[in-house]
Amino acid sequence: MNAADTSWIIVATALVLLMTLPGLALFYGGLVRARNILSTFTQCYAIACLMSVLWLALGYTIAFGDSEAVFWGGLGKTFLFGVTPETNAGNLPEMLFFAFQMTFAIITPALIVGANVERIGFGFVMALSGVWMLICYAPVVNWIWGGGFLADGGIFGEVGVKDFAGGIVVHETAGIAALVIAFFLGPRKDKNKPPHNPGFVMIGAALLWVGWFGFNGGSQLAADGGAASAITVTHISAATASLTWALWEKIKYGKVSLVGIVTGTIAGLASITPASGFVGPVAALIIGGVAGILCQEAVGLVKNVLRIDDTLDVFAVHGVGGVFGTIMIAVFVSDASWAAQIGSVFIVGIFTVLVTTVLVKLIGLVLPFRVNAEDEQGGLDMAAHGERAYDLSS
Repeated sequence: MNAADTSWIIVATALVLLMTLPGLALFYGGLVRARNILSTFTQCYAIACLMSVLWLALGYTIAFGDSEAVFWGGLGKTFLFGVTPETNAGNLPEMLFFAFQMTFAIITPALIVGANVERIGFGFVMALSGVWMLICYAPVVNWIWGGGFLADGGIFGEVGVKDFAGGIVVHETAGIAALVIAFFLGPRKDKNKPPHNPGFVMIGAALLWVGWFGFNGGSQLAADGGAASAITVTHISAATASLTWALWEKIKYGKVSLVGIVTGTIAGLASITPASGFVGPVAALIIGGVAGILCQEAVGLVKNVLRIDDTLDVFAVHGVGGVFGTIMIAVFVSDASWAAQIGSVFIVGIFTVLVTTVLVKLIGLVLPFRVNAEDEQGGLDMAAHGERAYDLSS
């Protein structure tokens, strides 16, 4: 075990958890109506708790249980069986590697929440998130990060897909699942309400930005120059995408909004994530600059062309951003394979659509998918949780 590496990944693990709690919760909570903020908070918080337990029980072993695995890691490390404080994973204690990867398993299904807030049943969210993490997310982790069939030596030959911190594993899977769920769920009754608290949105985005240093920098799994480079390019992409989103918004609408510029930040972060361990600052500048415009246009495509009410633009920002960044690796990295990058995007995309569709249909037979019209109108804070964040009568 290496003490410096271990110390850095302990910090990175805390930073990635910060992304969900409270970063993503505040970001999403500020974007919804005032009567749904506690519902959004509760979904993010409860998902963090449930994914932690499920990752211990089955998720980790499915993803990383067997280094020789091709499609899944087996059950050999169920409940961390055989893993002690002295067990190594590279230069790290395996329990720390487990905890770091657990924070990824937390935020991925939490990202999906943004597509269906204000109209979905709480029980359905919890059931779907848990099963989806085990059946969709964990196997994809194995395929790409666990030595599976999309990695080096797999179906694409010696050079497999490059996905440093989760452009495919996290952002593509979450973005596509979000779009599928929103499609089946149908649009909100009132889609024209503005975000109730843009200040919360900015604070959440800022926490996500800071936490992303652990997300990308920690994926180096070492305290070295590679981690420093990943953090640097992450920041450059986020800053550049914020500016290009704001510029494009100014050109189109005549004003720069706070919600817009911070959404650009998230687009830049999602887009650099897969490439952060492989590219330099100039490439990050280009990736972020394009992402700010590309993801903004994708928002309009989903809402106006596909006519899917992805409430908080999860697919446009995370799905499109993650896929874009993954493909850009083939542009900027000489030893990357175009076939592996694009082929993996398609394979994981199709798998995610199929798994999410089946789970939505099956769980919908047991648990209410969408709340009734009265609860939707009155807000889910009271209907689902019996609490109010604000005195709405004042």
